[in-house]
Amino acid sequence: MANRRQFSKEFKVEAVRLVKERGVSIVQAAKDLNVHENVLRKWVHAVSEDASHAFPGHGQLKPEQLEIARLRKEVAKLKMERDIFKKSRRLLRQGIDVKFGFVAKHRGIWPVALTCDTLGVSRSGFYAWLTRTPCKRRTENEQLGRAVHHSFIQSDRTYGARRVWHDLLASGYRCGLHRVERLMQAQALRARPRRRSLPIDRGERPVIGIAANVLDRQFDASAPNRKWVADFTYIWSAEGWLYLAVVLDLYSRRVIGWSMKAEMNAQLVADALMMAVWRRGKPESVMHHSDRGSQYTSEQFQRLLLELGVTCSMSRAGNVWDNSAMESFFSSLKTERLSRKMFRTRDDIRAEVFDYIERFYNPVRRHSTLGYVSPIDFEQQAQLA
Repeated sequence: MANRRQFSKEFKVEAVRLVKERGVSIVQAAKDLNVHENVLRKWVHAVSEDASHAFPGHGQLKPEQLEIARLRKEVAKLKMERDIFKKSRRLLRQGIDVKFGFVAKHRGIWPVALTCDTLGVSRSGFYAWLTRTPCKRRTENEQLGRAVHHSFIQSDRTYGARRVWHDLLASGYRCGLHRVERLMQAQALRARPRRRSLPIDRGERPVIGIAANVLDRQFDASAPNRKWVADFTYIWSAEGWLYLAVVLDLYSRRVIGWSMKAEMNAQLVADALMMAVWRRGKPESVMHHSDRGSQYTSEQFQRLLLELGVTCSMSRAGNVWDNSAMESFFSSLKTERLSRKMFRTRDDIRAEVFDYIERFYNPVRRHSTLGYVSPIDFEQQAQLA
């Protein structure tokens, strides 16, 4: 392929003068100068538009081109500064180490000088920070931050700062609650907020089969198998509703019985009670507290309580606070595990609920009422005491 011919500015000017001042036609001039006539026409047009800035050559640009290039460079810089501000969020209020850490993390995206200018730090200070030996406090924060992140992930992103703090104390770390809060905030670790909506008041229940409120909101128990509370809830899947009945021992807040069915009937709550009885070895002198749902007031369930020698207690009509310990468990279950998921089948719900109760809530989850230990650990510590 032949090299492209190049012409000096002086040659172009004289070629144009040949056409414009001497009256030679473009066709004839192009032939005489061995230049393509279209090229000569472009030269003539450039001189006609702006004779003083025609043929800049050697990388020189016209004033309007220089202005366009400057504006493009300025726009690109403003876009990068905007992106830096969006990415850094409230970083301008943080300490120097946090800002330098941000610069180091994003120096492959934006120029170091621009990022430093945007955040109000010096470039020389940043490079000195890169080679500086980290202080003891920073090293401890990095190690503690990894432990905080591990605890938060292990809780399925449900733990707040206080439960994470108790996890760290149990693992042998020495730190304060506010330090854990700062480390969680720095990593944007935030537990899902608990839903505060109250259950719907269903009104009065039939008087048949209804017992008195023996529990009377006394949710503390001095020993296991003294006070059990029970209730059921419903969870949606693409196949339809799945109903979950639970029995909770108020002594340790441990789920000792549960049952899941597609039908909301007396057998659902009876199966949950029987699991609790089998697990606890048919204890004596147990109080069973529930609401006034038709499943609990049914003849089948009341006869079962009588055969087992269990004392029946029921909440007052439309008063959810009489069974608030049970409502609290369902709220935790839905907030921490179910509310952010869509279930295709009822079996998917069964697997998720089973995992939450038997693999997380009972053996692992730190309960604030128990001094931030799990229900199983609480019972085991009580046996050793």
